Amino acid sequence: MIPLTLAQSYLIKARARLKALDVLLDEEAYSDVVREAQEVVELALKAILRQLGIDPPKQHDVGGLLLEFKDLLPDAVREQAETLAATSKWLRKERELAFYGDVDFVPTAEYTRDDAERAIRESHAVVLAAGEVIPLPAPPRPPDDDSGPAEEAAREGEA
Repeated sequence: MIPLTLAQSYLIKARARLKALDVLLDEEAYSDVVREAQEVVELALKAILRQLGIDPPKQHDVGGLLLEFKDLLPDAVREQAETLAATSKWLRKERELAFYGDVDFVPTAEYTRDDAERAIRESHAVVLAAGEVIPLPAPPRPPDDDSGPAEEAAREGEA
């Protein structure tokens, strides 16, 4: 296995969780999509911060910190910094309600497909931005096996 940095690990985890959002959407678990999207965004933004050499605080919304250090971002991501921070703030605000609800707020009744699709769309944008900042190692390639039957027979004859 190729050693990873913590930033790379966070990005890989965010990408994997992003895929799970589609499963939750298919199940019409809209509040769960919103909750899990928040975690995707948190991981992706913390990955960006770590890549910039900033140890992110143990809080769920680090959008403000991203804005504070936006001058360290590549141009294309810097241009999106306000939007990325706004996504983080919105999903952080929804985090507990989407998961636990409240006496007068039942998450499964309150969140809609539109809410879930927005959460997916915006979390995708954050993960894409993180991919612009954090290089990931190429996946390992399978060994080249261009040998045909003649080469295989020759190898078997050597054994």
